[in-house]
Amino acid sequence: MITGPKYKICKRLGSGVFEKCQTEKFALAQSKTSKAKRSSSKKRPRAMTNYGRQLIEKQKARFTYGVSENQFGNYVKKSIEKKESTPSEELFKFLESRLDNVVYRLGFAKTRRMARQIVSHGHITINGKRLSIPSYNVGVGDKISIKNERKNNGLFVNFEKEAMNMPNIPSWISFNLKNKEGVFKSLPVYNPSDLLFDLQSVIEFYNR
Repeated sequence: MITGPKYKICKRLGSGVFEKCQTEKFALAQSKTSKAKRSSSKKRPRAMTNYGRQLIEKQKARFTYGVSENQFGNYVKKSIEKKESTPSEELFKFLESRLDNVVYRLGFAKTRRMARQIVSHGHITINGKRLSIPSYNVGVGDKISIKNERKNNGLFVNFEKEAMNMPNIPSWISFNLKNKEGVFKSLPVYNPSDLLFDLQSVIEFYNR
């Protein structure tokens, strides 16, 4: 998915959108830019409209997961149609259940973009079968692992050492470090306070 200059997007949407922007260097640059704008501007900033706020939340979510406009719109449509829970909860489940995201959550890749490449290049198996579709919807009980002949590949040769510094794996995924295998043991648990964007605003954007 082509997104354009990442720093420019991060300045507009926030540093959490891309891993590239989650650095001290970017934070310092952003701070200097903000101070310069405040000192040079004499006009009161215009209040953001509800539409503008919803649009920003949509873009935050879409860029965070690296999903195209069409794919994201389809996820929202399906989420609204489902009646099992709220649309925002369903949208979260769709996004978190993507194979590239699960590969990222397991720590097989440092970024979601890298996870998409790893999946596309055939390094990952689902229940023992190679799958190269990043958008594949992982189901409860599915086993996700690195393909046997790729476990000693340069991409994963230092995986066990790097796994010590891995962020916490979500509660809905279990992980076996020795076998380099994860199990999608339950549906993702939606907790708005854990997110850097507001999925309810995203739903409202599409329901205008």
